Amino acid sequence: MTEDTVRLTTAQAIIRYLANQFIEVDGEEMRLCGGGFGIFGHGNVTCLGEALYDHRAELPLYRGQNEQSMGFAAAAYSKQWLRQRFMFCTASAGPGTANLLTSAALAHANRLPMLMLCGDTFITRLPDPVLQQLEHYGNPTLGVNDAFKAVSRFWDRITHPAQIIQSLPAAIATMLDPADCGPAFLGLPQDVQGWAYDYPVEMFAKRVHRIRRQAPDADEITDAAALLKGAKRPVIIAGGGVQYSRATAELTAFAEVHRIPVIETIAGRANLLDTHPLNIGPVGVTGSDSANAIAEKADVILAVGTRMQDFTTGSWTAFDKAAKLVSLNAARHDAGKHLSLPVVGDAKLGIEALGSALDGYRAPSEWTGFAQEQRKAWNAYIEGNVAHGNRPNSYAQAIGVVNALCDPRDRVVTAAGGLPAEVTANWRTLDIGTVDVEFGFSCMGYEIAGGWGARIAQSEREPDKDTIVFVGDGAYLLMNSDIYSSVLSGKKLIILVLDNGGFAVINKLQNNTGNESFNNLIADCPTVAEPFAVDFEAHAASMGAIAETVSNPAELGEAFKRAKASAKTHVIVMKVDAYEGWTTEGHAWWEVGTPHVTANPKVKAAHEEQEATRVKQRKGV
Repeated sequence: MTEDTVRLTTAQAIIRYLANQFIEVDGEEMRLCGGGFGIFGHGNVTCLGEALYDHRAELPLYRGQNEQSMGFAAAAYSKQWLRQRFMFCTASAGPGTANLLTSAALAHANRLPMLMLCGDTFITRLPDPVLQQLEHYGNPTLGVNDAFKAVSRFWDRITHPAQIIQSLPAAIATMLDPADCGPAFLGLPQDVQGWAYDYPVEMFAKRVHRIRRQAPDADEITDAAALLKGAKRPVIIAGGGVQYSRATAELTAFAEVHRIPVIETIAGRANLLDTHPLNIGPVGVTGSDSANAIAEKADVILAVGTRMQDFTTGSWTAFDKAAKLVSLNAARHDAGKHLSLPVVGDAKLGIEALGSALDGYRAPSEWTGFAQEQRKAWNAYIEGNVAHGNRPNSYAQAIGVVNALCDPRDRVVTAAGGLPAEVTANWRTLDIGTVDVEFGFSCMGYEIAGGWGARIAQSEREPDKDTIVFVGDGAYLLMNSDIYSSVLSGKKLIILVLDNGGFAVINKLQNNTGNESFNNLIADCPTVAEPFAVDFEAHAASMGAIAETVSNPAELGEAFKRAKASAKTHVIVMKVDAYEGWTTEGHAWWEVGTPHVTANPKVKAAHEEQEATRVKQRKGV
């Protein structure tokens, strides 16, 4: 180390530091930070904006239309890069930063890295109270940015330029940690952003990062192997962590050697090809009859890279109460859930270690055969479910059309509402790691914004492939402005807007629990005098996209071919039925709150039916 220093503002130092962080991905060295999304205001334009301008070539800045959608795009970008790279978001003080809260929560729930560089009030307090400042009379340090403590893995407010010497490496270490991965937040007071400091030159030296692979404990491997060796009906639940560990090949080889059936979580969709004989389908509430049938009968469950969310576990009714759980996870918190036998460590290293410890163990052939017969039956159901012509337009039919025509390396993006269940159940994986169903936070609005972020990442490695977005009319109305962003930035999307007249899946839940349709479908809103449909085609076209409306799945297929041939964002609109056409099979029980006291006999009956299934629920063990 030398005593050489360089005098920079806090903002300049942050951006110069980010520009000199690299990572090696598949033998190729590239910048760790792929750039950022920004909306400027008085809280970040003068200082951080100045610094970003000087590094606009190394860290491209995409102009956002909404801070929340910028965060969604950043999360989807890192997911596409399997958490090996991230983007930053910069927002002004006050409402600009507050708009990032939802997307920070999404990144936190999905364990995705995202760096937030957000304006803050003046440290000196000389101009207080300033524009957009929230004043807490008994605590002048408390402000909007403190709300991010609940939705960040790393949080800091920079009150002196020297702080970033420690805070920046800590933020990056958090974002790259397989166990603690998630969003990092830096509050940047407007005065501190412009303050200068003599930073050590070494701080800005090029650094190439590596993502830690934590080897599992040998004793935990031994215990897990002993349990698996005694299994007569083992099953592997493969979660999103398998992909983040780049362990899909190892998982497939492990399953093949030991003949253990594999079932996938929502985040783990596309861990195995649809045609793999040991891929028994998606599990849980939005799963398949095949996967749920073997989950229910399994005696030992090896969960790899999953946090065992309620949609995976059927609110913990999907498994036999006597079944034993082994959980291989980089995060100790996830590995020990429901008294699992924990194996804390990297999925790839853990799978390899378990394979070595199993000493030639193979699942009984009758068990594997039973699982495969269940999958054949599910395949037959899906074939009929996605077929069109025998019932009204449906999500499943649209999914089937696209699935048949897309390139195997095209990426599919959806979130929230009914589409996650329909895509999870009906989509047949054509290639590894090509499905992004955001259901960790189940966040409406992620679809188009996340598609844009995914397309930015995809265009860096596979520019000739497409990102395909499935979005309902409700989520489209919530957040659609990144259609404009995609056209402006030349990042083509294919967007399917499936219009069912409101929030149809919640209307379905409302009806299934005995309630009358109320305030979900536009036609059932008591404050709507004359319901009418939005002209989504005209709306999308007004933002620069090519847009068209089709009447049925056959027309959808022809429109999709045109979209594939297009060089520009292409939006296809089709109405689907709000009541018929749902995927009715494949659902595990899901716990929702129902009224224990009601004057409505239908609600009472639905509550009693819901509670009758609770007998299957594992209570923490």
